[in-house]
Amino acid sequence: MLSAFFTAGFEVHDVTMTDLLKATDVFLDKFRGVVFVGGFSYADVLDSAKGWAGVIRFNEKLRAMFDRFYNRPDTFSLGVCNGCQLMALLGWAPFKGLADEDQPRFIRNLSGQFESGWKTVRIFSSTAIMFREMTNSILGIWVAHGEGRIHFPSTTILTRCQDEGLLPLAFVNGPKAQPTENYPFNPNGSPLGITALCSKNGRHLAMMPHPERAFLTWQWPWMPEEFKPGGCMELHASPWLKMFQNARKWCDENKLWG
Repeated sequence: MLSAFFTAGFEVHDVTMTDLLKATDVFLDKFRGVVFVGGFSYADVLDSAKGWAGVIRFNEKLRAMFDRFYNRPDTFSLGVCNGCQLMALLGWAPFKGLADEDQPRFIRNLSGQFESGWKTVRIFSSTAIMFREMTNSILGIWVAHGEGRIHFPSTTILTRCQDEGLLPLAFVNGPKAQPTENYPFNPNGSPLGITALCSKNGRHLAMMPHPERAFLTWQWPWMPEEFKPGGCMELHASPWLKMFQNARKWCDENKLWG
């Protein structure tokens, strides 16, 4: 993840929760972006990302620090896999203010097992700043999760997300690349193939698949012939690099002075 953002032109710092617990309450004020990476935080012993979320939600200093960062108009955030689960538990996507019982979250895969593999997704029109000019792209991407099935406790919230363009990414199947719930094309059974949420202002994006594991062409285990050397659309960089470049471009265009 650090390499992807560095390649897009960012100055990148690796920060742990221990660093934040020891830091002053203005630590995040120095940053424009926060990225919650994948992995198994706190060994996922309380379910995926719950220990991580608890450290932030139930520590007054950290909660205030993260809330202030989220509300600043010049910041963005990205959560991938475990980080995606965290953002849902924090209520950072799709919108603030939902009761815990109404908040969309990510639960155990319908297969009942950890799923890891190369899947196909489609980017849909949304508010997400990191997916600008990428609408209708159909791309391969890595997944690696055991609890990636999105759960909407309220169908009203699902409908609102659809109406407001807060569902930017879905697993797809077949030549028409339509959203699918069929296994193994959809590895977790998420309804409508949904595998990402974004905020209404587009600055905060939570997604289960791993774009940072596919931002270089050599990371792709398979690609269409037209993408290969000599093809009509020969790639010199993976299309996933653009979402990181989009973040950098947005930061350059949305600086706050004074």
